[in-house]
Amino acid sequence: MFLPLSRHLEVFLGLTGYYRKFIKGYGIISKPLTSLLKKEAFEWNPQAEMAFNQLKKVMTIAPVLAMPDLSQPFVVEIDACERGIGAVLMQKSKLIAYLSKALATKNLGLSTYEKDFLALLLAITKWKHYLQRHHFIIKTDQKNLKHILDPKN
Repeated sequence: MFLPLSRHLEVFLGLTGYYRKFIKGYGIISKPLTSLLKKEAFEWNPQAEMAFNQLKKVMTIAPVLAMPDLSQPFVVEIDACERGIGAVLMQKSKLIAYLSKALATKNLGLSTYEKDFLALLLAITKWKHYLQRHHFIIKTDQKNLKHILDPKN
């Protein structure tokens, strides 16, 4: 019995999604493929082909991530682009984990400031087991975010 192509794609995304924390930009890379899984939307296109090939390539490259040291401060570096948000958890200039997510249609119209703030919230939520009860540094290219902890905000 043959599986439909959409089921093969689900299996592929399930496998690669398991390793998403090791792949920088996974959410943005996989977006053209996940879009195909919407009801009545499966139509293979050049964007899906590029995403598929890019995911195959990054899955074969061994990531070099460090183990966290809870006695050292963490650095959360965030960024946002037009289509997605991302973050990197680091310690002593060594990568601990990646996090990325393609933005939903409703969030595409957010300002860069709001997208960066969304990335920060996602990162802190995802890595709270590392960050809670520890001091950590947030790095961003959004100067407006430095005022986020002001009492008047």
